[in-house]
Order: sequence, then structure tokens, then C-alpha cells
Amino acid sequence: MKNFLVIGLGRFGFSLAVELCMKGNDVLALDLRDDRVQAASELVTHAVAGDARDPEVLRALGARNFDCAVVAASTDVGDSTLITLNLKELGVPHVVSKANSAVHRKVLEKIGADQVVFPEQEMALRLARSLSNVDILNFIELSKDYSVVERRCPSQWCGKTIKELDIRAKYRLNVVAIRDAEGTMLVSPGGEHVLREGDCLVVLGSNQDIERMEKL
Repeated sequence: MKNFLVIGLGRFGFSLAVELCMKGNDVLALDLRDDRVQAASELVTHAVAGDARDPEVLRALGARNFDCAVVAASTDVGDSTLITLNLKELGVPHVVSKANSAVHRKVLEKIGADQVVFPEQEMALRLARSLSNVDILNFIELSKDYSVVERRCPSQWCGKTIKELDIRAKYRLNVVAIRDAEGTMLVSPGGEHVLREGDCLVVLGSNQDIERMEKL
């Protein structure tokens, strides 16, 4: 179990706080609005009304003792930047901040946010990828250059082994798991595994190499 401080109970922050709590974590949710705090109070470990822009409020809550703090309030760039800075100065080991634009992301990275998320952009990229290629079932961006994608096995690969296809050398991709037509998941498949029609491949690689695979 980890201890999380979630600041900002808009749709993103509220959903995140509840989900973290449901997974067995200790969650303290903080927001300026009493109605949001009241709504979260029955769903998370603790919910408190307060202004995270004031470092004394964060200090009083013991912010530095949390494993991770999430700044989910990003409507006002200045506010989320100040809150992120406060958390870093208080010594919170891992600060995740939500950005609402590319410029906002750069600012948060510059002041020391350990991780910056951009949910709207990430969802748009995922949707665009799935709409433009019906074989793409899921997509997770690990960094600017690398991703994990779940896609249907290309028809020309069916009936062949991973070793025979030489996927790692020819396509510079790693098949980390395979989900067959019945839904059974095989993690780290061996080179002798034969790919079948209906298989879904979970593939790790650079975005450039994944895009090449999407054209198959």
C-alpha cells in the first residue's frame, strides 16, 4: 500500500483519487471546494478542504510523508505551477502534475515535476491511432519515443513462429505477450510459439518501428 496526496477534485482528480483508494492505497484528497470534498469523503481515505497554493497548508497535512503527490488541478497554469513547486520544496519524493497544454508541460518539467501527464492529448492520440488503424486495440505511450501497443496479429504472420519471423531483428520490436482468441494471455512467449489467427500481440518498441508495423 502506498500513500497518495491528490490535489484538485475535478473529474480527473476525483476519478484518480477514488481509483487509487479502490486499489488499496491510502489517499488524502485536497480541494478548495467544500462540495467536492464532501463528495469524495465517503470514497477515499481522507478528504480535506484547503488551499494547496499555501505551503503551510501542505506542511500541516504532512505532504512530505506521502509517497506521491498528484497535482490534478491544471485549469490555472499559475496555480498548478505554484502547487508543484511547493510540493518539491517540501521534499515530496514523487510529484505528478497534470498539464493542459504543451507550454504548461514544459513549465512543470522545468520546475522539477517528476512526471507530467496530459490526459486530453494522450486520449486524443490514442483515439486517433485506433480510428486510423482498426487493428490497434490499445496504446500506451511510455515516453516521447517508446510505446506499448496491443494489435491484432498481421495476417501474413499467422502460422509462423516468432523465431521464423525474426521480429526483434527485422522489425526491432519485442513481443512481450500474446492474447489468443479465447482471451488467454501468454507472457514472454518463446521463439517457437506459433502465431494464430485471432491472436492479439502486445508489442514494445520505438514509435517509429511501431508505425512501420502498423502498415503490415
